[in-house]
This record gives sequence, C-alpha cells and structure tokens, in this order.
Amino acid sequence: MNPLEISPEEFRDVSLHVTELATEFLRSLDTVRAYPEVSGAETARLFGGPVPEDGLGGEALEALEKVLACSRPPTGRFFGYVLGSGDPIGAVADLLASVMNNNVTAWRSSPSAASIEQTVVTWIANAIGCKGFRGSLCGGGSSANLMGLAMAREAKLSANETGARPGIVYASSEVHMSIPKALAMLGLGRQNLRLIPVDNDFRMNIDALRRAIEEDRRAGKKAIAVVGNGGTVNTAAIDNLTAIAQVAHEYDLWFHVDGAYGVLAAPVAPEKFKGIELADSLSLDPHKWLYQPLDCGMLLYRDGAIARQTFAYSGDYTKVLTADPVEGFAFFEESMELSRRFRALKLWLSIRYHGLAAFRAAIQNDLDHAQLLAELVRKEPKLELLTPVTLSAVCWKWRDGDDEFNARLLKRVIQRGRVYISNATIRGQFALRACFVNHRTKDRDVRAIVEEVIAAAGEV
Repeated sequence: MNPLEISPEEFRDVSLHVTELATEFLRSLDTVRAYPEVSGAETARLFGGPVPEDGLGGEALEALEKVLACSRPPTGRFFGYVLGSGDPIGAVADLLASVMNNNVTAWRSSPSAASIEQTVVTWIANAIGCKGFRGSLCGGGSSANLMGLAMAREAKLSANETGARPGIVYASSEVHMSIPKALAMLGLGRQNLRLIPVDNDFRMNIDALRRAIEEDRRAGKKAIAVVGNGGTVNTAAIDNLTAIAQVAHEYDLWFHVDGAYGVLAAPVAPEKFKGIELADSLSLDPHKWLYQPLDCGMLLYRDGAIARQTFAYSGDYTKVLTADPVEGFAFFEESMELSRRFRALKLWLSIRYHGLAAFRAAIQNDLDHAQLLAELVRKEPKLELLTPVTLSAVCWKWRDGDDEFNARLLKRVIQRGRVYISNATIRGQFALRACFVNHRTKDRDVRAIVEEVIAAAGEV
C-alpha cells in the first residue's frame, strides 16, 4: 500500500472529525468575537516550525481547533471589505469537489463538471439580465477583470502575435485597484488608464468621459476600452451603464463592467443596473453576493469568438478531437486557465438546495440592513453619513473627530470584538465603512454597529 493512501474507513473518520469541528464552529458564530484576539508572533509560533519528516496521523488534526480559534469567523457581525459569508452547503460541495479532484479543463476531462459550470453560467447570466452571454468561473473579480480587459485588448489592439502596444482605457476615479493592475500585466501601461472624475453620487461624469476621449484622439492616442462600475468598492456607486455603453459604441470602444461587488443584486434591483446587457464583458463574484465559499469569481462575455481569439492556444496533447458542440467544448480555449478547480459544484448545489428566491430574499435583507444602518447614523448627532447608500455599503465618521481620531476609533471598535467594520477614503476623509453581503446578519447586529462605535469613542 502506498504510504499516502488511506482506507475509505480512515477517510470517513477524518472527515467526520472535521465535520464535527465545522459544526461546532458554525454553532458558535452568534457569540464568538468578530475578530480573534491573536498576534502575528502567536500565529507564527502555532503554525510554524520544521516540517515533520514522519507523519503525525490523527494527531495532525489536533491543530485544527487552533486554526479555527485564530481565524476571522464568518459571523453575522462581520461587515468588513466586500466578503460574503460562506454558505455551508457550498462548503459541503467543495469537499466533494476536492475528493473528485477533476480538472475542469474541458468536457472530456470532467463531463459532469463542465456541464454544471456551463449551467450555472447560464443561470447567473439570465438572472442579471444578460441572457445569451457565455462565460466561466475563475478565482475572483481581479482575474475576471484581467481576462475581460485582455479580450478588449485583443479585439481593439491585437497583441497576441506581435506584442502589446500602449492602449488607453477609461474608468472612473472610484475604479477598483484590479483595473490598473490588469493594465500593467497586459502591457498597456498604468499611465494609459484615464481616471474620469465622478459626480456627487460617485458615478462617472459622462461629459468628462467624452472630453477625455476626444483629447486622446486629438493627440493621436489609441483608445480601446471603457470600464463601468457596477458597484464601487468604497460606496457601491453604480455608473450610468446605458450612457457609458452609448459612448463606447460611438467611439468603437470595448465596454467592460466591473460588477464583482454589485451586479449580483440585479435580480433584486434590476432598475439600478440598466444597460448591463450592453456590456461586452463583465466580472461577477458569487463568493461575495451569492454567499459562496471562496473562491468563486465569474467572467461573462457577449462574443465567444473574441474569447477564443484572445485565449485559444493549445499544445498537441490538449487538442480536442471531436466537433460535437458539447463533448468538444474546452474552457481553456476561452479562459486564461488550464488547471481549473470544480468551482461550479458549490454554486450549483447551493442554488438547487435553497432556490434562487432564497438568494433574492437574502440580498434584499442586505439592502434593507444598509438602509437601517444609514438611518441609525442619521439619527445619531455624533455621527455623520458621508455618502448616499445605493446598495449595501455605508460610510460615515465621528462628526467632531479628525482623520486620526476616526482611525483610532476604528481600531478600538475592532479591538472590542463585538463587530468588525473597515474603512474607506471619502472625498479625502477617513471614513468608517460597513458592507452588508452577509446572510447571517440580523437587525440586532446592525444596531450593534452604532452601539459599538459610540462605546468605543469613549475609550479612545
């Protein structure tokens, strides 16, 4: 017997042990601290040390309790960043996907996995109003944005054979950091990202966009794409997608939408995302607002031919030998990835288990919780709401405190351990920020945010 091989019975015992740990972890979420009391030195001591030459067997599992204790738990009182809360049904599916260990390169590599991934892509595209779009799952919004802009480059300024040339991309000043990173990696150059100013609601100024395009044209510079925001990371602002699509059409630009945070609210609030169906490509993150365990990102696009033009390059050993439209399908011909985890199983099982209506209700709860927090902030004279609440991000500050005070206040709120919030910079000011993409949050958890801020202010 190979020394790495274990019996089915041993696997059952190990998995049952882990399942019990996970069950107790989930049971503790209502009462556990929102962030662990732990230091870098402590985690280095607990999880460092020399590699074991001889296996520990079952004793190796004993460290898992410490792993959980030193983790940031997915409690309903976590409101930092834009991070979904993790559906346990999806976690169970992830276990099975790991046991299957299928490499979802193509249908022939994993018939069920390839078909399931194509199914969930269709489900999500239809749900957000982009019927007929193709796509695939990936690690997250950064990868999806990179691939979307790679398609833009290949469609408007082909580089695959002769190399990249400078190409202008337009986006609002609120754009996510993954966009300038993508321009750097694609050889377009960060200096060729034009940051367009925003209006009072943090939406791209369309007149300023037109002026920037015309200025670059007069200077003889090649523009290739405009990026619209489908929910900015700081304030959840949604650009006027219809207007941007019109500008992109007039100037023959690729229209990419960064919808990693917000667009999955479209099944609940479609009126906020008018024009999304006009995009050439868009990024989505089911591990944010469909509450899936990490990682589960998605790229959708209108034209599969451009995806293949961008990504298709195969060695002899990967060539597809059938013309059958199902059995001959290969994800690696329309994606930068070759080795690909069976990410779709968790999303497919989660939607089948709960139903799409349950996800709509959960997203609506998040929107309602954001409005509740905004109202609580407005009613508290010591606090100042800093931005409109478009989706589920709320930004505010201690009214009479400067940036340094508000930064100390945030640190103290986190130290107290009841809630976890993060920060943003709003019109040059340090802001406290809560984002609701959490299916475990209750009204009492929302009220706890203001209670903790008031209490922490008395301690800094």
